[in-house]
Amino acid sequence: MKSIRLSTAALSCVIALLVGALGVTIANTHKVPIFVDSAHAATYDQGPLTSFAPVVQRTMPAVVNISSSKVVKNRGAEQMPGMFDDPIFRQFFGNRMPRNAQPRSQREESLGSGVVVSPDGYIITNNHVVEGATDVKVSFSDKQEYPAKIVGTDPLFDLAVVKIDRKNLATIPLADSAKAQVGDVVLAEGEPFGLGGTVTMGIISAKGRAGLGIERFEDFIQTDAAINRGNSGGALINTHGELVGINTAILGGETGGNVGIGFAVPANLAKNVMNQIIEHGKAEHGFIGIGLDELTQDKAKAFGLPANEHGIAVTQVEPNTPAAKAGLQAGDVVTSFNGQKIEDMQSFRVAIAGMSPGARVNLGIVRNGSALDVPVTLGTMSADNIAGGEPDNQPNAPGGGEKGALKGVSVEALTPNLRQQFQIPEGTTGVVITDIDESSPAAAAGLQPGDIIQQVNHHKVATVDQFNAAVRSGNNSGSTLLLVKRGAGATFLVVPNK
Repeated sequence: MKSIRLSTAALSCVIALLVGALGVTIANTHKVPIFVDSAHAATYDQGPLTSFAPVVQRTMPAVVNISSSKVVKNRGAEQMPGMFDDPIFRQFFGNRMPRNAQPRSQREESLGSGVVVSPDGYIITNNHVVEGATDVKVSFSDKQEYPAKIVGTDPLFDLAVVKIDRKNLATIPLADSAKAQVGDVVLAEGEPFGLGGTVTMGIISAKGRAGLGIERFEDFIQTDAAINRGNSGGALINTHGELVGINTAILGGETGGNVGIGFAVPANLAKNVMNQIIEHGKAEHGFIGIGLDELTQDKAKAFGLPANEHGIAVTQVEPNTPAAKAGLQAGDVVTSFNGQKIEDMQSFRVAIAGMSPGARVNLGIVRNGSALDVPVTLGTMSADNIAGGEPDNQPNAPGGGEKGALKGVSVEALTPNLRQQFQIPEGTTGVVITDIDESSPAAAAGLQPGDIIQQVNHHKVATVDQFNAAVRSGNNSGSTLLLVKRGAGATFLVVPNK
């Protein structure tokens, strides 16, 4: 099984990709308030629901078809520049192109869906529907077609906004996607396979889906409502006719068709991105500047957290970042974000990236057993700081080294030769593992030569003596907690004291 985006694209009318659409609505292009037509919000308290026709009739006019095209260079032609203009070549073929000769460029077309989000012509869709397009057209269910311009795109969350010159358009009210629950009935509306407006029904199968490898930051709503090629950018709505999400991708089988696992970008996340694009022509994302690590049960115990407490550990704080200015430290455990509990690293990273630069957020943390509130003013994410806190693996390297107090581990102070041998940047502090017994608990925990140990049981270590003293002071406990820097990232590891 593999994840598939839902736009259909044709390379010389041959290659198919995948597409969809979203629907939120804005009344004023300057302040960009979300349009909510509360007067038409559907309620179904009069008895059992037997038809979704009223909801579909009201929402489908706001779901559109988006076709885009762009000129792409042919790789084969690039590898032989000027070949077909060569005089010797012309001696054989004259002015006729051989049948198997490929043009230097050709037009690639893509087909997807979109959702009208304001009465004055703003439409939201997926970035991959219009990415790089030079020509975009929007078609409505009444067969009216309009040229559209791309207002802005956000590849990070795969969203884009286009604009047409038309007024008094139907829109779809925006739901609070945070209130959507697993088991809620939803409808997927879009233009699958270019067939025209199509509606399918299902439920919300899961929330907060991540780790799919579809986008850099993932926080998808999963649904079993049938989503197919051409649905990208389409609307996922609830039974009140409100937009819950933007259909974006599917998990496809051998044929790439629907198997009951589709993914949508939550409406709340899309709202922030859309507002930024409409106001500024682009989306900017919040940045905090910390490395993170998931807390396993063993790690949480080593940090002294209660059994029912969740959080993520701060492994490093980059200098001159919002985190550093706010006073965050390696070894802090982040337990809440603006009052909401943090369940895992991915949801925290999405929450930060989903905020605007300059936003002030409040982090609940635990430091040395004490609960603290830390306000942080977010910076701006850039290509240089987009990477998360996951450590990169370093190759194993031989080394003798002085045996340390941790069983099976040899450590040394950082010298110029060791920095060069293990490619350790200047300014990095700690002790380096130069050798390790592969049969030891430390090796089983994941330690390897080249790792830099920066903390032992929350105590900073910069020398071998400090490392040994910190290890021995914790020998009476069941395990040793280490902060380990590896490559560009860092992580906490728990080594049993056996």
